[in-house]
Amino acid sequence: MKKTLIIVVVILAVIIALPVINLVRWAFQPKKPLDIILVDKTVPTVDREKHKLFSWVVTNERFVKRENQSSYSYVDDYYGFVPKRPLREKQWDKRDYRLTDVIKLAEKNDAVYFADTYGVFFNDWWTGINKSRKSRKLFGGLNNNDFLLIKEMKDRNKLIIMEYNSFDYPTAQFESVRTQEKLGLSFSGWTGKYFSSLDTTANDFPVWMTAMYRKQYSKSWKFKKAGVVILKEKEILVLEEGTQLKNPMVHIITDQENCKKYGVVDKVAFDKWFDLIDPMNNKTVSKFRLETTALGDTLLAQNDLTNEFPAVICEPTAGRVYYFSGDFASGKMPYATSMLKGVDKMKGILYSEKPDDTRRFFWLYYKPLLSGILTDYYHSIKK
Repeated sequence: MKKTLIIVVVILAVIIALPVINLVRWAFQPKKPLDIILVDKTVPTVDREKHKLFSWVVTNERFVKRENQSSYSYVDDYYGFVPKRPLREKQWDKRDYRLTDVIKLAEKNDAVYFADTYGVFFNDWWTGINKSRKSRKLFGGLNNNDFLLIKEMKDRNKLIIMEYNSFDYPTAQFESVRTQEKLGLSFSGWTGKYFSSLDTTANDFPVWMTAMYRKQYSKSWKFKKAGVVILKEKEILVLEEGTQLKNPMVHIITDQENCKKYGVVDKVAFDKWFDLIDPMNNKTVSKFRLETTALGDTLLAQNDLTNEFPAVICEPTAGRVYYFSGDFASGKMPYATSMLKGVDKMKGILYSEKPDDTRRFFWLYYKPLLSGILTDYYHSIKK
């Protein structure tokens, strides 16, 4: 009995000590001063999920603000929509930069990351509202000041990373087109997402898609299995498991050269929103792949689409402009774990070996990709 008690105490001591040890190891890592502008206009809750994974990686890798050498806060260190407490009063504010601020921001900062520009709408902000109906925008969309900041950062050869939905609604067409031209890419207008169930009774199913489908095809929505939906303005394509898809999951594929360069794995499952772009003269780092059947290939071909399209592209010369064609930085990661060194080694707890485990995306793809980009850039400007 006494021996068993000693073993239990030792195990508990180790469990308690490990986080403390890893916190100390994290705290004593060399700091990497890098001034980063983070933009997230889609913050309908205090969780700030649309940029949380980005902030987690920046904190975990010990990137800090130059002026005071402090870590970045996912709560405060961003421009965009800001929910105010007490939440029940539904008050909000915005952190925005004015036209007169753009030059100063571009000169002072080393990098800019646009996590999400979609914004917050009335239906998102107020509970009890019918989510299937359109509502007015409270705040959002890429604007003139955003474009000018991108232009000034690019003209200074500084790091620019943008994510999914930077060019689609509610961004005005003028701002969208000239930003695409500045980055040297072209947005097709198509966006898509994997759904574990296309049944309208499934949790968080976007019921507004059924109305689009009924209007386009003059028939009701009868899909039940897992699948991928791709849509564009008033057009919608549905690819269902067993009919248009062999495997309904979307995967990000990376060749061996880029796996080695960025430290990512060659294949991970991805279940968030994505958009379809033409990289033009940009280099494709990774691509999305749909495992389609002949029927799926035919459906895509009828709309001038294929089952492979860019997931990450990079400007080929200086390598300082990236576009992530997916909702990469969005997630629910416990933020306190960002201050633990080696937390990503807990394989089996954080993610499994199963190829379609979507948790693998963060640990085996997004984290090493973003860390590699920021670290390489930090060393290049440090010289």
